[in-house]
Amino acid sequence: MSRVIQVDKLRNRAETEKIAALLGEDPGRLAFLDGLPADDVRTLREQAVAALFDGTPDMLDRIARATKLVPAGVAAAISQKALGPRLAAAVAGKLEPARAADIIEKLPVTFTAESCAHLDPRRIEGIVDRLDENLLVRISVALAERGDHLTMGRFVGHLRDSALTRILPQVDDAVVLRTGFAIDRPQRLGRIIELMGPERLARVVASAADGLWPEALAVAAMVPGEQRGAIATLAARQPRDRLDSLVRTVAEEGLWESLLPLVALLGEEDRRAVAVLPALTEPEVLAAVVPAVVATALWAEFLPLVELLPERSRTVVAETAGSLTDEELDALAREVDKRNLWELVLPLVELMDDPAKERIFALPAFQDRGDGG
Repeated sequence: MSRVIQVDKLRNRAETEKIAALLGEDPGRLAFLDGLPADDVRTLREQAVAALFDGTPDMLDRIARATKLVPAGVAAAISQKALGPRLAAAVAGKLEPARAADIIEKLPVTFTAESCAHLDPRRIEGIVDRLDENLLVRISVALAERGDHLTMGRFVGHLRDSALTRILPQVDDAVVLRTGFAIDRPQRLGRIIELMGPERLARVVASAADGLWPEALAVAAMVPGEQRGAIATLAARQPRDRLDSLVRTVAEEGLWESLLPLVALLGEEDRRAVAVLPALTEPEVLAAVVPAVVATALWAEFLPLVELLPERSRTVVAETAGSLTDEELDALAREVDKRNLWELVLPLVELMDDPAKERIFALPAFQDRGDGG
């Protein structure tokens, strides 16, 4: 059975948004990319970048050559008055990074922030490394004020710690989350969270309740394990209505594989807070969890939560599991056996009706267990 990775679903969404911005299209028009592996969509984006920026007209090369012949201040004036943000960014991508940085330092910050969205992403690192830190901070804050989290996502992974320390206090919590969701260099997220500190991280996680739970789940999936656990705990300790909104968002958008590994990181008290949420008493929500767990083999993450559900909720889960196909039930039994989860699953079997119990006891995986022990 092919495995659908829901964490990839969020990464896919981020990559699709980036492609849409690159092409100037509505992300909805790229819905055909849904369901593709996120790495494939990222490769498509990289190919689109190459096609767009490597196939530029010769005119841009001529302008870039001419720009090298005049002082940086004159080149900046030409960029601002004659070229405009989009064309200026295209020319900057043709220049040596040091020359591009010299010109950028002569431009108004607002003009540069608008141009950044059109800059060849492959040129960002070389230019950022040569810009004055004060200017980097002002450009980043201007991007945040513009709400351009996609462009910030391209830049933030290249910023020095000292610059990030100055930028973070000036950026709204929601912008931090959106930028983390769109970051091009996720390996930097862990360090960014360290620089934020625990109090700021708590505020950022709390801001996810305002419609940004998918972004928070995506960020949690990209950070190291200890930080992932911290984010999971902060989310679980949100007020009940906010935490319930997380589960409802996950149910509506099919993000169980992003949520369940986080729940598995919680201590029993925090896990119990999740188990008693109103959303997890609704049959339609519970019935949707089981197929997702089947598709992703996350029984080890799901069953400890089931154990803490109210009895009626556990019965719904049991009935839904009992209605799975023989193939799905056998896969469940084999996963349970492999992970030694029988102590958790047998109470669930007890809640099934007799025909479902008979089907489970007749499964090859269950018979193999009996033969072995």
